[in-house]
Amino acid sequence: LICYNIAINFKETIMSYFKGVSIAKAANILYDGNITSRAITFEDGSKKTLGIMLAGEYELNTVNKEVIDIQRGKIDLLLPASDWQEFEGPASFTIPANTKFRLRVHSLVDYCCSFIKD
Repeated sequence: LICYNIAINFKETIMSYFKGVSIAKAANILYDGNITSRAITFEDGSKKTLGIMLAGEYELNTVNKEVIDIQRGKIDLLLPASDWQEFEGPASFTIPANTKFRLRVHSLVDYCCSFIKD
């Protein structure tokens, strides 16, 4: 049992790091700094952003499909023609391409956004 728990913790530690990436020096800054992120590009050309969101309400839009992984924090999501959905980290949700959506951030959110080209 002890070895099993160590293996799980080791796997989680490995999965929380990215290898072979380029990181943008300049931050993406939205809503007067309430949402910030840094773009990372992988060797295969795929892209993600790593960032934080401070408490507040925001409207954003997508170009590509996005998968947002919340490491910690609490957020409500409103997609078109849908009801508000609540997520508390660790959690994940997908935003379709070319979609305008709303967020209510309740507490500091640490997130990773993956851009998926279909």
